[in-house]
Amino acid sequence: MHQEIDRLLDLFPLLEETPAIFVHWCQLVTKHQITGRHVHDARLVAAMLAHEVTHLLTFNGDDFRDFDEIIVVAPADVLTSNRSHLE
Repeated sequence: MHQEIDRLLDLFPLLEETPAIFVHWCQLVTKHQITGRHVHDARLVAAMLAHEVTHLLTFNGDDFRDFDEIIVVAPADVLTSNRSHLE
């Protein structure tokens, strides 16, 4: 189990918490007039912006459709794209 976790961390390194995340979050919440549970989605986008991550792979694309700052990708799109490269 420990080796599997290490492999995942090698593939997907953890990004540090930085003060820039809060700055981006404030801007996003204001720009998109976000309230309620969607503030958590905005925080994820803020972390992406702070770390210059452009794409988000998620099953919940609708939760992020209003964020024009990022590119949302569904797992099915990745699978379809990979299959077309193999053919």
